[in-house]
Amino acid sequence: MAVLALINPTISIATFNMSAHTTAVGFDVEADKLTTTNFGTSGWETFIAGLKKGEVKVAFNNDYATTTVDDRLWGWFSAGTAIAFAVKATNAATSATNPEYQFNVVPLTFSPVSGKVGELATQDVTWPITGAVTRATS
Repeated sequence: MAVLALINPTISIATFNMSAHTTAVGFDVEADKLTTTNFGTSGWETFIAGLKKGEVKVAFNNDYATTTVDDRLWGWFSAGTAIAFAVKATNAATSATNPEYQFNVVPLTFSPVSGKVGELATQDVTWPITGAVTRATS
């Protein structure tokens, strides 16, 4: 099994490649735990997976120029509708060893000015995933 340093991922939001402005990305998905325990399980808990949900977290180096970070994030937040999001571990072609995860997010947060004196202007967002997450290998 190969290990990988995350140095060249691809982050695409609403068809725009935002990788050059992104410093961190991650998404988590989980399913509700529905207990099916009954008298026949001999004292052991049993369960099945229920509804699934997730969220994506992205950290950006902010840029206030037109059609860059602040402008795009503000537009997506203002629209208040779901947008496409895709992420891969590297910028190589989508494959079995470099799958692309695709889903829609609803941009419910926007933090246009963040940082301390003398530090880089950044913008971190956490957006809920709406609908299914797919994993493409080709």
